[in-house]
Amino acid sequence: MTSTQKWPEQGWALLQLLLVASFSQAEELVCRRRGDPDNPQLSKDGDIMLGGVFSFHNSWKDKQDTYMHKPLPVQCVSLTFRGFQFAQAMLFAIEEINNSTDLLPGISLGYKIYDACGSIVRGVRFALALANGNEVVFSPSEAPCTRPAQVQAIMGQSSSSPCMAISAVIGPFHIPMISHFATCACLSDKTKYPSFLRTIPSDYYQSRALAQLVKYFGWTWVGALRANDDYGNNGMATFTETAQQLGICLEYSVAFYRTDALDKIQMIVDIIKASTSRVIVTFLSPTDLYVIIHEMSNRNLTGYQWVGTEAWIFDSETAAMDMHHILDGAIGLSIPKAHVSGMKEFMLDVKSLNSSSNELFTEFWETLFSCKFKQSKSSAGNQRECTGHEDVTGVKNSFTDMSLMPIFYNVYKGVYAVAHALHNILNCNKTCNNKVQLDPFTILQNIKKIKFKTKEGDEVYFNENGDPAAKYEIINWQPTENGIVDFVTVGLYDASLPAEKQLNLQNKSLFWAQNSRQVPLSVCSEKCPAGTRKVLQKGKPVCCYDCLRCAEGEISNITDSITCVRCDPEFWSNERRDACVKKEAEFLSYEEIMGALLTAASLFGTCLTAVVAFIFFRYRQTPIVRANNSELSFLLLFSLTLCFLCSLTFIGRPSEWSCMLRHTAFGITFVLCISCVLGKTIVVLMAFRATLPGSNVMKWFGPVQQKLSVLGFTLVQVLICILWLTISPPFPFKNFQFKDKIILECALGSAVGFWAVLGYIGLLAMLCFILAFLARKLPDNFNEAKFITFSMLIFCAVWITFIPAYVSSPGKFSVAVEIFAILASSFGLLICIFIPKCYIILLKPEKNTKKNMMGKEATKSS
Repeated sequence: MTSTQKWPEQGWALLQLLLVASFSQAEELVCRRRGDPDNPQLSKDGDIMLGGVFSFHNSWKDKQDTYMHKPLPVQCVSLTFRGFQFAQAMLFAIEEINNSTDLLPGISLGYKIYDACGSIVRGVRFALALANGNEVVFSPSEAPCTRPAQVQAIMGQSSSSPCMAISAVIGPFHIPMISHFATCACLSDKTKYPSFLRTIPSDYYQSRALAQLVKYFGWTWVGALRANDDYGNNGMATFTETAQQLGICLEYSVAFYRTDALDKIQMIVDIIKASTSRVIVTFLSPTDLYVIIHEMSNRNLTGYQWVGTEAWIFDSETAAMDMHHILDGAIGLSIPKAHVSGMKEFMLDVKSLNSSSNELFTEFWETLFSCKFKQSKSSAGNQRECTGHEDVTGVKNSFTDMSLMPIFYNVYKGVYAVAHALHNILNCNKTCNNKVQLDPFTILQNIKKIKFKTKEGDEVYFNENGDPAAKYEIINWQPTENGIVDFVTVGLYDASLPAEKQLNLQNKSLFWAQNSRQVPLSVCSEKCPAGTRKVLQKGKPVCCYDCLRCAEGEISNITDSITCVRCDPEFWSNERRDACVKKEAEFLSYEEIMGALLTAASLFGTCLTAVVAFIFFRYRQTPIVRANNSELSFLLLFSLTLCFLCSLTFIGRPSEWSCMLRHTAFGITFVLCISCVLGKTIVVLMAFRATLPGSNVMKWFGPVQQKLSVLGFTLVQVLICILWLTISPPFPFKNFQFKDKIILECALGSAVGFWAVLGYIGLLAMLCFILAFLARKLPDNFNEAKFITFSMLIFCAVWITFIPAYVSSPGKFSVAVEIFAILASSFGLLICIFIPKCYIILLKPEKNTKKNMMGKEATKSS
């Protein structure tokens, strides 16, 4: 086909398009909402209209759309009285305001209330219907298709998720939405939900209050169930965060929705059954809770302590459906009880509901009175026929139950909040200014600022997040004799008070699971008593731990301590490891047996030396005394006395002076002693050489030289001690190395000084031993050399064995070893050198003659 042939067809198509466009433009002059109009279930005209979205039904019938024709309207099923009660509370508030001469005088409030049937989609749809209306409006071609909102505020809904969806849609238009029962903390976010307000506290406070309540009863190991929606997930998230801060662990935390498959519900019940925790914290609606309770009752699974939120803890319908008393003893938070004069009577007068569609009112009437109208299309199997004149006072069901009066009161307060805001905007005094143009934004700002008191005296205001003050009552489910649950208030929670005063439980008798009067125990591990510390179990939460006993020297004086504290050095842990006790100070004292024995040995040695000295002095003119250098003998006896006495300085509590005295006195007296022995040994050797013909040795080692040698040897030790005391003297010291005692001892100060003193004594002793050993075969009248050799052998043996014994002996035993070495060596010198002479002097006087000694000598020389 040629291009010239295409033009007539293209022109005809263009003409059809222009005609369609012109008709479409003509239709645009009419403004209407797309889809079928939605008529409210309850309505009444007024000067100012308020909207309401409640659920008169719980669910709707499922249907399969074929997309071949227009879908039919949703058919709602399962009528619930709660929605009607909320609507009645709204109508009561409106009636009170309309009849008031003080609030909005001359202005009548009207209402439009829709049934959302528990559907979020329907809730959003009806919110748009309230904002735009169903009327057809003709608009000139040059004017935009706009008009003011049909209602000035919307009351509802009861759940958080529908409120989030509705508020997100109407928020940009600033239409206030006031909920009476939506508690999700997420709704406090004004960037997402700028026009949302509520008369019930946020779950932010409820979640924290529940965590504090759980902690109060010592439940650190709990399970958690939540609805898989915004209310459950957000509420449980805040609870979990607070619980972790308070040291509470969740054994499990599972989410579900009431429409989930039976397999999932059974799996959750299996988790509960397999758990070791006995407390279940819930963020569930009554319908969600019923699904779990029903499955648990099928398995006869009881004995769990339930902790609930305001969603069900004060709900009589929930108590009624718990046929197997699984929830008995439950505890949780509820909105404070309320009483509004006239509200109960108004709500039980169902005539106000007759303005609803005939079909809805008929269904309500049949359900309320359990009867059936003749012309009714209801499929209910009720045999009794409805007369239309039934009396509600003779009915006892959830509609006549006023246990949720606090929630009805929240609806009431929400309506009054809008009325007070309108009162201010319209400059109402005796009359209101009807000429003021109302717009949702102005109303919203005024609602946020209002602060008023209801006729019952309760103050109503909103904070910057659109939330009221957070106050809760703590409710305990207590079964009565007739099987009906009594909701008993056992405490209060006020978030406005300081943290330590927020939770206040009254001294009331509480009922727990299975009607027990004892607080149930729900912990992963028992508390660690004082004297132990917690050690976390590998791969488990922090609430699961083992209790390890504190090590020696460490204590813990509180339960569930995570660490053991080491005692101060002067203290030690007791047997239970829960307190530090002062260590006993240990030192070698005169009172103890070992100290007393050593003291006795020292004094005995001193006395024995004094007796020997007396004997030598008494018989100083005898040959045996004179032959053994009497001057050195007396000096040796004096030094031995000092040696015995210096051992006493080692006994008793160490002090600064005793520490310096004991080592220096020991060193100097022993050097003096060894010097005398050395002098005697040298005298023996010199005397033997002097007897040889032509020997002139004794003039070089006469009495003066002997005294000078003793003095010289002693002065060297004195110089060593002076240097030691000057540079780093010994000092009293507390030895904390032993676990249960403090050893009071003398620190050496300078170890070099100490070993220099001992080394010098050892040097003189070895020199004396060698010289005495060389003189051992001298004639008998000079046999003192043999005794000196033997005494030096004992002396050296004692002090050689002293070194390892001293180093390895603990505490006061090292002091005892040193005293023993002093006494042993002193007794060795005294006994080996002087006792044989005393024996001759006292028992063999016939041998103590010069002739006998000289005769011996002659015999030996021949």
